[in-house]
Formats: sequence, structure tokens, C-alpha cells
Amino acid sequence: MLKAVIFDMDGVLIDSEPIHFSIDKKLLSSLGLNVDERFLSRYVGVSNPEMLADVKKRFNLDYSIEKLLNIKNKLLLETLDEAPLRPIDGVKELVCDLVSHGVLLAVASSSPRAFIEAVIKKLDMQKYFQVVVSGEELEKSKPEPDIFLRAADLLGAEPGECVVIEDSSPGVEAAYRAGIRCIGFVNPNSGSQDLSKAFVTVDDMRKLNYEYICSICT
Repeated sequence: MLKAVIFDMDGVLIDSEPIHFSIDKKLLSSLGLNVDERFLSRYVGVSNPEMLADVKKRFNLDYSIEKLLNIKNKLLLETLDEAPLRPIDGVKELVCDLVSHGVLLAVASSSPRAFIEAVIKKLDMQKYFQVVVSGEELEKSKPEPDIFLRAADLLGAEPGECVVIEDSSPGVEAAYRAGIRCIGFVNPNSGSQDLSKAFVTVDDMRKLNYEYICSICT
């Protein structure tokens, strides 16, 4: 029986991956590194500390991970203030439909908590989500299952009573390892993502509703 739905944020609630790509390119360019979106797409769904640790090691950077994180988080919040944000087509209607049927909702994202909360507030959707979990608050983020297991636990739901909606390879893998059925959302702006471990994939949020998601959570 469906009790809860756990949403990723970037690429699922909002089409924010282009924002992340732009900020990451700006950050790395300031360090003398020229990278393209194909390079950056490997980090979709990966937490910022893990991404920056890999970049630091890959390019032998002198900056500390903490320093890089501070720079990126500052850029994220500055960009959010300036950027017009709108939810993915159909996602707000889906959220309202789920809430009207008593389904509990969470956001579980690799982004920093401050960014997650600022985004859902700007979208005027904060009232719909009982729980917010940031991968940066966990020892292991996606593709490890911890983030979804934490969200389910905070919602008071068993993994079998939940469905995850994800657009990234690490996110789908995390849901799979958590034993939670996952809807893979094919977002062209999220780069090339392996969603093969999703229970089902969709390319349009408007195809989803309470009845459809209930049929997945059996």
C-alpha cells in the first residue's frame, strides 16, 4: 500500500541541472579548469562534497574541499536569488494529487539543505513536504541507500510503502539498494543517465498520478 513518495529535487521538482552545470563551470573555470557539460554530467545526483573531492583529486587542486564547498554554495544561493524558477511541468499537479489522497511526501536531494529549502520555498511548495533530507548531512549519499532510508524512516514508512522519483543514475541506484521502487524520470537536461534499475521510466510528469503510482507500490 502506498504511504509515501520521495522526490529528488534537481531535475525532478525543478529543471535545475543547467544551473548546476553553469555554476560548476564557473567555479572550475576560476580555478583554471575548462570542462564541458559532458564531463559534469558524471556528477548528476552526486553530493557536492563527493563531487568536489573527486575534482580535487582528479586535478590535484590545492584548495580544501571546505573552501570549494563554501564557494559553490555561495554561488548557488546567489544564482537562486536571480534565476526565475518554475517546477517541472506536471509536478505541482502530481504533488497536490498525492497530498489530496493523504500520501506523505519528502524531498531527498544531494544538494545542500539551504538550497533545497530555498528552492521549495521559491516554488511555494514547502507546505506539501513533511520531510527534507540532504545528502550532505549523511556519511554516505547516493548511490548508497541511506538518504532514502532516512526519508522513509522520518515519514514513518517502510521501504515497501514508498516510491521514489529520480532522474539520475546514482539516485536510481540508491532507491534500488534501499528496496524502494523507483520511477525514473527521463530529463534531457540531466545528461546521459542510466535509469535501467528503475521499476518504470517516464518522460513526462503529466503521465503520473496517484492511481498510477499506487499500481507501482504493490
